[in-house]
Amino acid sequence: MHYWQLQAPLSDERILLLKLSRVLAHWWAPLTSNQGSVICGVQEPRGPLLPRSVRRYHKTMSILDEAAASAERGFEAMSRMAARGTSFLFIIDAWARRAVVLTPAEARDLGIRWSLGRPAAPPQSPPPYRFQALAVARSRYAAAFRLIREAQLKGETWLANLTFPSALRTSLGLRDFALFARAPFRLYVPGAFAVFSPERFVRIDSSGRIGAYPMKGTIDAAEPEAAATILADDKEAAEHATIVDLIRNDIGRVARRVAVPRFRFITPVDSARGRLLQVSSEVTGELGERWRAQAGAVLERLLPAGSVTGAPKRRTVEIIRQAEIDDRGWYAGVFGYFDGRALDSAVSIRFVEQSDSGSLVYRSGGGITINSNMDKEYAELQAKIYVPFA
Repeated sequence: MHYWQLQAPLSDERILLLKLSRVLAHWWAPLTSNQGSVICGVQEPRGPLLPRSVRRYHKTMSILDEAAASAERGFEAMSRMAARGTSFLFIIDAWARRAVVLTPAEARDLGIRWSLGRPAAPPQSPPPYRFQALAVARSRYAAAFRLIREAQLKGETWLANLTFPSALRTSLGLRDFALFARAPFRLYVPGAFAVFSPERFVRIDSSGRIGAYPMKGTIDAAEPEAAATILADDKEAAEHATIVDLIRNDIGRVARRVAVPRFRFITPVDSARGRLLQVSSEVTGELGERWRAQAGAVLERLLPAGSVTGAPKRRTVEIIRQAEIDDRGWYAGVFGYFDGRALDSAVSIRFVEQSDSGSLVYRSGGGITINSNMDKEYAELQAKIYVPFA
């Protein structure tokens, strides 16, 4: 489930032609609704002003935005294509409002590259590079933290995943992150973003068995007894249990015989600064052999992804959108691939985005519970800003 042969960067002329083709396709959409891909231009409104460290960052209208349709149309296209056994790549935004569904050939023509479930190291190492992250101001993070804490004291949310963009000062380009990243799930959209995610969202095999793999809890592997420490941490345990329960309920909406065969196991994640340990669980269920005709509907009922939102999901999403400084866009959404028989997908975390000025922004965050310490959560946000090179 991958296509990761990076070619030379697309020229400005090629990008312009591709964008123009998408715009023209929008007007012809009523006449081409039975085709494999979903094509429609939808522009998202700007978010509120950013803090000083990232205030020059503005989202560019990327090729992906030009190809995006409403999520409703995207889910319908996925069900239709999966029922026919047609392979497709899909990318869904954070709040499950926009979707891109493309055949492999269409995705390759746009320069999009993807790889799912392949943790093998890249074929080459990066040249020497400079990398510095300017995290959101502590005072701005504290204000958002307080907003979430007040909602928790009112009983409106038990767990909320708070994220922020951090401006990068680096000699690396977006394509470098895509080319040299070491991660099991990778996605590269030229001129837009690169994802090097450690977290699978759901996997559905040909028989209809579905598995979700929520990941909550991070610690530096260099700390003494790191694995034992994080597994014994009451705050981390409560946060993880809340998310597993949420995902179990989500899977129960679409599947039978829901189970948690593995609870709180350690997953190592390598970076240029060393190894991190993250805590994961596995939630499974059975969709039945005819799941392909409902593939899009299944994903629709599972989204937004619980591990990057919180619980209860609907109210928590509202609180998150009040607390964060701009719209997440494609960050914290999901992407995946259907190969004609089975489907695999990942959560779009560990995410580097390119602004219209060419500068890069790294998005990261973590879960906030009533037992969270603001300074520790702010430190975790910064710890997750890393270069994904071995």
